[in-house]
Amino acid sequence: MVMVACGWRHTISVSSSGALYSYGWSKYGQLGHGDFEDHLSPHKLDALSGSVVSQISGGWRHTMALTSDGKLYGWGWNKFGQVGVGDNVDHCSPVQVQFPLDQAFSRNFSSQKFSLFLFNFMSEVEFKVTKISCGWRHTLAFTEKQNVFSWGRGTNGQLGHGESVDRNTPKMIDALSVDGYSGQQIESSNVDPSPGKSWVSPSERYAVVPDETVQGQTSVSTRGNGNDASVPENDVKRLRH
Repeated sequence: MVMVACGWRHTISVSSSGALYSYGWSKYGQLGHGDFEDHLSPHKLDALSGSVVSQISGGWRHTMALTSDGKLYGWGWNKFGQVGVGDNVDHCSPVQVQFPLDQAFSRNFSSQKFSLFLFNFMSEVEFKVTKISCGWRHTLAFTEKQNVFSWGRGTNGQLGHGESVDRNTPKMIDALSVDGYSGQQIESSNVDPSPGKSWVSPSERYAVVPDETVQGQTSVSTRGNGNDASVPENDVKRLRH
């Protein structure tokens, strides 16, 4: 065995060939063998026999496994959606976790002299998971695009979304994520009749805006979850034209 992880009363291990074995308590299907029977010795998980398991993690009563091709599977207790498959039903066999491809969010950046709106659309993006970690009743995943997702129990804010809500599907933690997409659209307020739009590299940490003084602020309707953030004037890069 080259890898081992423990849940509350169950154990998961992976062999050098990438085969997964589980044993222990299985009242909620956390062993993943298609039933709720306990096993006193390591039992190979046939449902993932065609995959090479590269990482495992055990929650209180649920289990997550990551394969070498970046696919994530979960099973076991799912009362709070910690398995991440869109329901709250316990699963006794591995189910693939699907990441949202149509999630969009926007953010409003403003100071006394300008107002910007940032949009980030995640449609048609394939997520490849590289790291996983189970909490007691929630789960975290890290993707190759350096985005962090969470799901499951959120009553104490453990999901990191600024709210106390349970989630049964993955949701990106904006504060911990780095955009890995084709670009971000930066749009100024419509006080200035010029378009005021620019495309910048996702890796940049600043917004590019015209060197104009904007009097007042304009309310703009945006799609997705909008969050306000103040940007110090000395942090703004001026573009002269």
